Amino acid sequence: MTNIVVAEGASAFMNPRAADRGAAYGAARSAILNADGFDHAEAAIGDWPDYRETPLLALPALAGRLGLGALAYKDESGRFGLGSFKALGGAYAVYRLIARAIAARHGISPPRPAEILGGRYRNEVGGMTVTCATDGNHGRSVAWGAQLFGCRCVIYIHATVSEGRRAAIARYGADVVRVPGNYDDSVRHAAAEAERNGWTVVSDTTYESYRDIPIDVMHGYGVMAREVLRQMPEPPTHVLVQAGVGALAASVCAAFWLAWGPARPRFTVVEPVNAACLYQSGLAGHPVAVPGDLDTVMAGLACGEVSPVAWEILSAGADAFATVDDAFALEGMRVFADPSGGDPAIVSGETGASGLALLLATADSEPIREVLGLDGGSRVLLIGSEGDTDPAIYRQVVGRSADELRQ
Repeated sequence: MTNIVVAEGASAFMNPRAADRGAAYGAARSAILNADGFDHAEAAIGDWPDYRETPLLALPALAGRLGLGALAYKDESGRFGLGSFKALGGAYAVYRLIARAIAARHGISPPRPAEILGGRYRNEVGGMTVTCATDGNHGRSVAWGAQLFGCRCVIYIHATVSEGRRAAIARYGADVVRVPGNYDDSVRHAAAEAERNGWTVVSDTTYESYRDIPIDVMHGYGVMAREVLRQMPEPPTHVLVQAGVGALAASVCAAFWLAWGPARPRFTVVEPVNAACLYQSGLAGHPVAVPGDLDTVMAGLACGEVSPVAWEILSAGADAFATVDDAFALEGMRVFADPSGGDPAIVSGETGASGLALLLATADSEPIREVLGLDGGSRVLLIGSEGDTDPAIYRQVVGRSADELRQ
């Protein structure tokens, strides 16, 4: 029986199926996410207008407060002006979809981004429509990618997506449609509408007979991990990565696994208590759907069904699974915004603060720290997946706007 360790506001367990530090499961991982796929994504996204690496921030004062040796934060709040890492995935998948369609129609190699951006294929691209369901950030990326490369976009959001996140998607020219139910209901609705209208779904989750585009999304996310490899040539001892359907977590896990091999860090997947589909899947040993409204302030993680292709990687790639209460995510936002001891101030949304939330919840819980392998010598990497993607909510939680904080 899996040994679950519980603290106030958090729980965790070691993954009994975790791969050893050697070559086990490497072939299965590389059949999904591999060096060629990450190379292609890095080359394409590097050619986009305004591409630049996002910063990796050192937080020594906060590390000391948490009883860690070092703490680093990959800050995705400035990514292409979209406010989250998602800009790398959905938009890259839109580009790949368009490039493949052009190549098939003309019998040529897929064109580079600059050729499409230059308008050479404007008329045929304008006749394409992409769609997806979203909690906010992924839909914003797909909408931005569609606007950038010139195709039509329809985005479906579920009942509890905030008005601020809806407006942020619509800003990029997408038709945004709110549908009843939770995130997983909106995924099914988007798939049905795409089939009925002849559109193409650009999702970050796989389902039956639908794998290639989500894998493109995950290779796009790997650009962020590649940046970390350059910014942090020595592997951290631990990585805490938040998960919704698991696409980001699987991408980061695979990229670090490929680069660092047996020296790769211990990898912990973090989820909200009320939307812990990977956690429950880890306990069961197979994908498990979490029912209900998936109510959590960590809006980007409000997913009840694991992406099967992400599970194929994380089922062996994750060393531990953990959950954390919403209250600690909100506290994490405030801690980032009001640091002490010389650390930089950080603008982080609820989802971006989930890794810190787990550290705050478990700082005084030696049993959970033991499960996660954390001690005074640990060098921990957090993925700051988003900034103030809903400015109104951010101000309400932190007490200041992101612009006020940056001043």
